[in-house]
Amino acid sequence: MGHGGNVIDELVTDHREVEEIFGKIEALPPGAKDRKVYADQATMELVRHSVAEEAYLYPAVREHVAGGDALADKEIEDHSKAEQIMKDLEGCEADDPRFDLLMGSLMSEVRMHLSDEEQNLFPRLRAACPPGALDDLGDKVRRAKKIAPTRPHPSAPDEPPANKLLAPGVGLVDRLRDAMSGRGKLD
Repeated sequence: MGHGGNVIDELVTDHREVEEIFGKIEALPPGAKDRKVYADQATMELVRHSVAEEAYLYPAVREHVAGGDALADKEIEDHSKAEQIMKDLEGCEADDPRFDLLMGSLMSEVRMHLSDEEQNLFPRLRAACPPGALDDLGDKVRRAKKIAPTRPHPSAPDEPPANKLLAPGVGLVDRLRDAMSGRGKLD
């Protein structure tokens, strides 16, 4: 969840972890119970990652990158699409006929988003933002992920200051629910 380094290094490492989880899902046969466990793990990571990006990365993009408002708006829109898919997926077990369709949609949406960030947004931010500011953003993102929600909340605010105010309380409730239910844990 927290890896170290500047914000770009931190988020790229998150991207690789999510892709690894997706690979585990794809390696299992349809209907396998562990596909749901891995889907929950992917959701937990993606939600934490998205909340941290919306709280710190995208405001920095708006501030430092030419055309940053449009870039940030597009990324937040991508997050909204993925979050709705995750919300729909939350109610499905691995043997539900909708599970594979939703999981495929989520993987496609997330992979396009990650590629766009890595090929477009991150290079532009690296060029526009001083290295010290990128390091500081990395620290903020790591702290945000520790207290962020772990479940999709599509109707929650996705821009500061409201998202920064609500995320810690929602995150606490989500982590308590996860601990009590064993969500995201392999047997």
